[in-house]
Amino acid sequence: MHKLRSHLKSFRCVIAAAMLFFAGSAPDAEDLRQGDVVLLDTYHKIEAKLERNSFGFPLQLESSDRDGRVHVDVYGIFDHPFSSVVKVLKAPANWCDIASLHPNVKACTYRELPGAWRLTFYTGRKFYQSPEDTYLFTYDYRKVEQRQGYLDIILTADEGPFGTKDHRMRFEALPLDGGRTFVHVSYAHSYGFSLRLAEKIYFATFGRGKVGFTVNGTDSNGAPVYIGGPRGAIERNAVRYYFAIQSFMDTLRYPEESRFSMRTGRWYDLTSRYRKQLFEMEKKDYLTFKTEEHKNQEMLQQRIARGVQ
Repeated sequence: MHKLRSHLKSFRCVIAAAMLFFAGSAPDAEDLRQGDVVLLDTYHKIEAKLERNSFGFPLQLESSDRDGRVHVDVYGIFDHPFSSVVKVLKAPANWCDIASLHPNVKACTYRELPGAWRLTFYTGRKFYQSPEDTYLFTYDYRKVEQRQGYLDIILTADEGPFGTKDHRMRFEALPLDGGRTFVHVSYAHSYGFSLRLAEKIYFATFGRGKVGFTVNGTDSNGAPVYIGGPRGAIERNAVRYYFAIQSFMDTLRYPEESRFSMRTGRWYDLTSRYRKQLFEMEKKDYLTFKTEEHKNQEMLQQRIARGVQ
């Protein structure tokens, strides 16, 4: 039983990492159209849903799990100019500071390779862990397209944990009127039998009661029943990372030495609005853990800069 409990806790951490930066797959061959045309068309189709939804923010989430592939798409609007969004997200180092706001991400490092960037995520349990006690996942980062009025960034990994493969993360953005930006964050991966079996065990035990945001019906009292299982988990992580990007953007106007503490506080306040889905710990604990983990992240990055790691 102890071994099973340990395995399931490890699985929970790995799933959180495997779902990094949300899930979603690209439209079918992009409809053979340019990415910005597809994204603008999507904006017009969901504009009304963005303004009227259960989040209280201009946010739209869609997910599915079929044919051995899981995905979720998150669409939203940032009250920040497109140029500011581009400046932030075209820098791999900023992705590390964004990702590490997630409770399960203990640190993140970036490294420039010939013609590419590599991001390594140190993932673990929601409580504090040193880098030596974490799981490492590595993604290749590339800026697919950046031009006036459109940004497209993709992170990929051929292999993942528990037999998962073909991981693909994507971020798109285009400008809107009023100094706002329409964004699309997505992620997709394929899974094998071992992952599906582990999922069933986890969500029947430790993950029981954890839900996502999609309403799957109503109970006898007419209250909403939210989807659970793998789709619920991937939706929770999607919203966590969306708010991580938003928190990073919202705190840029403050002095650099104040930004870390401000963005961790901002992230916690945003996610705490959805206690049923996203609550993990009290704010003081989250801030304490993240402060120590941030020190570890800086140490790891300094080692890379010195050629030690």
